[in-house]
Amino acid sequence: MAQTLVAEQGTAALSAFFAGLALLLASIGLYGLMSYMVSRRTHEIGIRVALGAQRQNVRWMVLRDAVALGVIGIAAGIPCSLGANRLLASMLFGVSSTDALSLATASLLLLGVALTAGYFPARRAMRVDPMVALRCE
Repeated sequence: MAQTLVAEQGTAALSAFFAGLALLLASIGLYGLMSYMVSRRTHEIGIRVALGAQRQNVRWMVLRDAVALGVIGIAAGIPCSLGANRLLASMLFGVSSTDALSLATASLLLLGVALTAGYFPARRAMRVDPMVALRCE
């Protein structure tokens, strides 16, 4: 019995590895995008802080953009996964390809990755010195 499942276990392990790699690449890409966005908005953030914006409001402004990107990705990904229903159904054992719990778990995981990827640029945006930001242009 163990010999017959070796190929399926190898395929599952390889799929899990590539899924983890895809998640890592997506988080690096989202971090890069958020970091670039914060660097482009340094002047605006400096003006906001100089006019009295709280540091938490600046952090939430950046995190809101990260969450919006994550929600857009999830909104595009769920219909794609439902569209690839036949391909997914042939690879799954004991789980439906339209399993709501799996889709919700994956969506929450991706939102967590988006929040984590946006946190570090948001923290850097909170520390923007208004005088330095206004002098940079």
